[in-house]
Amino acid sequence: MDGLAVAYRAFFAIPALCARNGRPTNALYGFVKMLRRLEEAWQPTHWGVVFDGGIPAERRALHPDYKAQRPPMPDSLKEQLGACRRYLDIARIREMTLPDEEADDAIASVVRQAERNFDETLVATGDKDLFQLVSERTRIVPVSGSERVAWGPDEIKKKTGVAPDRIVDWLALVGDSADNIPGVPGIGPKTAARLLAEFGSLEKLLESASAIPSPKTRDALLAARDMVLRNSAMTRLRTHVVPEIEWNGWARQPPDMPALASFFDEMEFESLATESRQQNLF
Repeated sequence: MDGLAVAYRAFFAIPALCARNGRPTNALYGFVKMLRRLEEAWQPTHWGVVFDGGIPAERRALHPDYKAQRPPMPDSLKEQLGACRRYLDIARIREMTLPDEEADDAIASVVRQAERNFDETLVATGDKDLFQLVSERTRIVPVSGSERVAWGPDEIKKKTGVAPDRIVDWLALVGDSADNIPGVPGIGPKTAARLLAEFGSLEKLLESASAIPSPKTRDALLAARDMVLRNSAMTRLRTHVVPEIEWNGWARQPPDMPALASFFDEMEFESLATESRQQNLF
C-alpha cells in the first residue's frame, strides 16, 4: 500500500475532524478506515505500507525541478503521519521507509520479489507510474478500499491505450504533470498510444521519427528527443532498492487489541476503541 497516497486521500476526504484539544485526526481516522476496508476486501496473506523516504539523487540530477511544483505537505497532515505509523506498529502491519528513496521504487522492488513468491500481488495506489508493474500476477487496486476492483493488463490498456510494458514509453512522451515532467508539445495520451502501437516501442519510434506522417508531430518529437530520453530514465521504476525480503515479517497477523483500544482512546475514536475491546473478548 502506498502510505502517503492513503494518508492524502484520507486527509482531503475528511476535512474537519479534530480531538477535543484541537489536534487534527482526520487523516489518521481515514487512514485506519481505508486500511481496514482494504483488508476486508482482499484478505491478504501478507501486506505492508510503504512511505516516501526522499528523492534519489540520480533522479534529481536528471531533472532538478522534479516535483518542484508540488505545494508543501499541509502541516496538519504532516502532524498526523507519526500517529499513522504508530497505528501500523500496534496493528502489526509492516511499514517500510527507505532513506532517500521514493515509495514508488520501494513498492516496485517489493512487487518484483513478491512475484517470485506469491501467485498474486496487489498494489493499492492511485499513481499511474505504478501501472508499469502490472502483469498477469500483479494488479492495481483503489487505495480507498471502497470497491473490490483490480486493474490488470487489460484495464491498464483500456485506460491508457498501451500495455503495462509500454507505460514508461507512454509517460516519456506525454509527461507527468504531477511530477513536473513535461511531455512533448502536441503529443497527448491518445497520440502517444497511437504512435507506440504503430512503431512498437519508444526506441523504434525515435529511430524512425522521420517516417511520422504528420510534420507537426514529427518536428515536435525530433526537437524533444533528449527530453524524451530523460523522461524515460526518470519514469522507469528502480526495482532493486529493497534488500531480499524475509516474508514472515510481512504476514498478516492479529493486532494487539488492548493496545489498539488504548490508542483509539487517546485519539478519541470512541467507536473504534469500543470495537477493539469487543473483539478482544473473543
